Amino acid sequence: MFGGFARRDQRAKGELYLRGLLSDGKRKSMQPMAERLGVDHQQLQQFVTTSTWDHVEVRRRLAVWAGGFVDPDAWVVDDTSFPKDGNASPGVARMYCGALGKTANCQVGVSVHAVTDWASAAVDWRLFLPESWDDRLAGDPAEAAEVRVRRERCAIPEQVRHREKWRLALDMLDEITDDWGLPRRPVVADAGYGDTTAFRLGLTERGLTYVLAVHSNTTAHPASAIPVTADYGGIGRRPVPRYPEPAVDLKTLAVSAGR
Repeated sequence: MFGGFARRDQRAKGELYLRGLLSDGKRKSMQPMAERLGVDHQQLQQFVTTSTWDHVEVRRRLAVWAGGFVDPDAWVVDDTSFPKDGNASPGVARMYCGALGKTANCQVGVSVHAVTDWASAAVDWRLFLPESWDDRLAGDPAEAAEVRVRRERCAIPEQVRHREKWRLALDMLDEITDDWGLPRRPVVADAGYGDTTAFRLGLTERGLTYVLAVHSNTTAHPASAIPVTADYGGIGRRPVPRYPEPAVDLKTLAVSAGR
């Protein structure tokens, strides 16, 4: 993981931090880990917050190793929530928290996993940044200024903005296959992604096959259906393309198809 570091002290602190993450103990913040390791927590703090190293290269090395070891049959897209008591952590907001089964203060991480029937390993991940953490989407200048203060306090780069979870997933699939050279495999995800038409189209555009869950009330048109644009009457907005026949929900289609 840290073989690309030019400095020996960075490699040593990186290995120390990794041992802290893998050690026993529920809390994985700096001070509890340092106490278990018997070192000054500032060594870990400096490595994570101020030391200059390329985290993308570390993730690439880990992903390539995991991809070779697991030899995945598929890439699974998923997201995980992390409950938080306060509102100072980057990306924290009131969202649905799967860990608690309700809406609560939490962070959400989107990840891509290499999977087989015997193993699973996360190979790429992103922290989801809600709209409330993007000053460009704020409702007024005062709110935007408050958001910028929070972003600066958490050292969020200027180019990192709110991006939907399904877009983050497509970004990661591009990274692991195009940039890191991992194999192209079928993509699997739950209805949180499967119900998003743009996500399915994005996979199709990339030539990736997929197995995605969808809700029973999701609608569909026959493959032969063609959207038709009505003539413009000269008043109001111009009509947009629409399917001439009404869509049918998937539950009805499945029941009609039978076993």
